Amino acid sequence: MTDTVTTPPSPCAPEDVRRIACVGAGVIGGGWVAHYLARGYDVTAWDPAPDAEQKLRRLVDAAWPALTQLGLAEGASPDRLTVTPTLEEAVADAQFVQESAPEKLELKRDLLAQLDAAAPAGVVIASSTSGYPMTDMQTEAADPGRLVVGHPFNPPYLIPLVEVVGGDKTAAHAVTWTSRFYEVAGKSVITMASEVPGFIANRLQEALWREALHMVANGEATVKEIDDSITEGPGLRWAFMGPMLTFALAGGEGGMAHMLDHFGPSLKSPWTRLEAPELDKKLYDAVVAGCDDAADGRTIADLVAERDQGVIDVLRATGRLPQQRAKEDTK
Repeated sequence: MTDTVTTPPSPCAPEDVRRIACVGAGVIGGGWVAHYLARGYDVTAWDPAPDAEQKLRRLVDAAWPALTQLGLAEGASPDRLTVTPTLEEAVADAQFVQESAPEKLELKRDLLAQLDAAAPAGVVIASSTSGYPMTDMQTEAADPGRLVVGHPFNPPYLIPLVEVVGGDKTAAHAVTWTSRFYEVAGKSVITMASEVPGFIANRLQEALWREALHMVANGEATVKEIDDSITEGPGLRWAFMGPMLTFALAGGEGGMAHMLDHFGPSLKSPWTRLEAPELDKKLYDAVVAGCDDAADGRTIADLVAERDQGVIDVLRATGRLPQQRAKEDTK
């Protein structure tokens, strides 16, 4: 990353941002819209789908009860959302742009170039990409220095984490500005020192996902058994302590060193497979049917409501609600 002549510092400080443009209003983009509205920002949104506005407003309405439980910022309201007919109108007055288009590289390249041409000079444009390096996406933009990855997790209005990383042509100050903006906007930020496909969390999720598919494909475990093994096991610990520290505790007073001495040899055991299985029809059908069985008659809306409440309960139990953080900060 380099600071370039063509990329001036952002026209305002992260703390002074008031208007955000969200381009792409699907599940991720809509989740971003809900988050920013709940944090008291004015949001303009654009999506090319003809029914995008109706779907977006339904998503915001569905998320609002959960966001209300989390605690709304002063003045927060769904009424501060404006859906524009064109991309150019959406970003015309934006002080920050969040792009959340589908994961297609050529589409991302073209859209980021359009956003670069339309957004005010110096305004940072962040992509919600799940895995593409910014180096690969910023190739068509006239000013690639202001293009940054801001990778969220679904749903963005509940899951705190955002991974921030620039590409080869991203200005260093743009990365710093973006990380600070997300912190001000209530997110937990990892600022990566360098690009890696899939970033950090998705690479870890992908390893678990691939192993799960292998186990279903080989008849070694059902979908429900796999999910229960996490929600009733390590997932309860991962909610407040990651896998590294969790493993360190397995070493007792000797910590990670003893853990590695004791369990290191198991790394040579066939406990995992790191190549993806062939996603043929048999495996595809087994995974889909397994999820239907696990849902046990609950609709997607039912599952979303359960998921949202579960995340809130975990955040409350681990002292990570915004109100709790604020109280700790004033002690």
